[in-house]
Amino acid sequence: MSKIDQIEGVAAKDLANAIRALAMDAVEQAKSGHPGMPMGMADAATVLFSQFLKFDASDPRWPDRDRFVLSAGHGSMLLYALLHLTGYDDMPLDEIKRFRQLGSKTPGHPEYGHTEGVETTTGPLGQGLANAVGMAIAEAHLNARFGDALVNHRTWVIAGDGCLMEGISQEALALAGRQKLNKLTVLWDDNAISIDGAVSLSDITDQKARFAASGWNVLSCDGHNMDDVARALDAAVKSDKPTLIACKTTIGFGSPKKAGTHKAHGEPLGPEEIAATKAALGWSGGPFEIPDNIRAAWKKIGSRGVKERGAWAERLKASDHKAAFRAAFDGDNVEAALDALAQYAAKAAAEKPALATRASSGAAIEAMFGALPELIGGSADLTPSNNTLAKGTEDFTPEHRAGRYIRYGIREHAMAAAMNGMALHGGVIPYAGTFLTFADYSRPAIRLAALMGVRAIHVMTHDSIGVGEDGPTHQPVEQIAALRAIPNLFVFRPADAVEAAECWQLALLRDNGPSLLALSRQATPALRDDASANLSARGAYELLPAEGGESQVALIATGTEVALAVKARELLQAQGIPTRVVSAPCFELFDLQDEDYQDEVLGDPNEVRIGCEAAIGQGWYEMFAISDFIGMTEFGASAPAKDVYAHFGITAEAIAEAAKDLLEA
Repeated sequence: MSKIDQIEGVAAKDLANAIRALAMDAVEQAKSGHPGMPMGMADAATVLFSQFLKFDASDPRWPDRDRFVLSAGHGSMLLYALLHLTGYDDMPLDEIKRFRQLGSKTPGHPEYGHTEGVETTTGPLGQGLANAVGMAIAEAHLNARFGDALVNHRTWVIAGDGCLMEGISQEALALAGRQKLNKLTVLWDDNAISIDGAVSLSDITDQKARFAASGWNVLSCDGHNMDDVARALDAAVKSDKPTLIACKTTIGFGSPKKAGTHKAHGEPLGPEEIAATKAALGWSGGPFEIPDNIRAAWKKIGSRGVKERGAWAERLKASDHKAAFRAAFDGDNVEAALDALAQYAAKAAAEKPALATRASSGAAIEAMFGALPELIGGSADLTPSNNTLAKGTEDFTPEHRAGRYIRYGIREHAMAAAMNGMALHGGVIPYAGTFLTFADYSRPAIRLAALMGVRAIHVMTHDSIGVGEDGPTHQPVEQIAALRAIPNLFVFRPADAVEAAECWQLALLRDNGPSLLALSRQATPALRDDASANLSARGAYELLPAEGGESQVALIATGTEVALAVKARELLQAQGIPTRVVSAPCFELFDLQDEDYQDEVLGDPNEVRIGCEAAIGQGWYEMFAISDFIGMTEFGASAPAKDVYAHFGITAEAIAEAAKDLLEA
């Protein structure tokens, strides 16, 4: 490649120094932030954006753009400076000046959906790297489906030492290496500094050897030599593997007193040090001042992709795949899947199969999979247990990118984060399975999916003490309550095959947040004989009314415990106690209903209300104002499921006795 002295008629170092200046000034004005990483990676970022990244600042949502992920999200001013300088409408200079202020487009860490040009929410280290793996998977799959003419882009990541120390990085890079995601490139900000000081205080890992051992192409460069950076990036583009580029940099580059030290990481440099740094860099501009020629050069970089985007739009217009491509990105095929699920629900209502809800979910997947080509499934090495593989579905592999099933391996955290990346990329709808108890491994990525509002569907089986012989390590008692505590996450716990189909419908319809299906290992009887309306859509509903007078007892339950509530109702009714049953498959949806509907379902406040779930009762009293709860207060035990339920007193008889005791009190 030719030597990079000038870019768009301006000295290349001045373009990089514009990033440094904005980062220093914004952090100083906010009296908060992380200037060191933007200053250290400014040269590499300048080369990436000006020479390699395919984008058009005037159309941040162009489907065939390259994805740029700032995994080291604390260095957000690097991204904000680039968005501003390249001309994103959403990032005027006033927003740079409002860095980290309430309501600004420049929050402390980048937030997807809040700022145009931010591809994913980052900050929790390592998440962005794993998101990028998902984005690269989505690109590879869609490329196989629609061809180079419509889908042919790359995914770029800037990650720091902290990203690579987090355990999720190993899960993510191993998955990427196995899948040979050659359009994925990670630029490692190899500055050897962490918050406490030198990285060597806590880590001696040979990161390059680690990536190489996991099937990556590994390169190195001087992160402050633009020619060397360009050489490495050019080699990455030609690689048949994912590529790590170790960019040797100096944190806080240019700062006379703080460069190369942890003091440059997470605090303002201070007015005197900023002045000294600008002088050392040869930068004469005052706070937030960018010379016109430098600003014009960056704007040209931002418009570099206009012609290419226009050509892509013409190819789409002429393509035989146009309708399918647009349907994939607009979600048009979801309606066909909803119809297929409705047909399955009607069949289940008529035939009344006694199935584990994991099996009902598997049948629902089977019913709709062909109707929704955007669905891409997977499992964390639990496919036969999760029932997530539709018959005849081929695996996604380096040799067969058109496959729609991913073998994630035992990597729950990276699986959940990769699903986020796939959903963020667009054109696919990811779902994947593991055991509910391992939601603890997935939780950080599930939380970020909820924060971003992306559609990722988690199929979590073995949902209670019904796991039985595997014992308390595998019996989730606190996980459901913990998951319900995450804002914007819908947790579904269906009671039978009809509810399983309904919950799948609701998860597919939900394009503004993640869903989680908690599904049983043990069989449960069919309870619904009518599937003409999706009753689960309101979160809770009366399954069976009281008979023989005004209801005295309301039994509210979820999942497999709804069947226990039905049996308890039979016992109470036989003793002349009018009792009704409420199924509550989704607390979050019930909480969204109007007060009149909630009052209708909850009934007379003078009723005895018993809640039942084979888990802890946290959240039940607040949601349903119950009088008592039949569930778990401790960890489970290893024994056949029936014996475990009896041991912990989660039985129809126990529910009925609790109701009678309260009536007599």
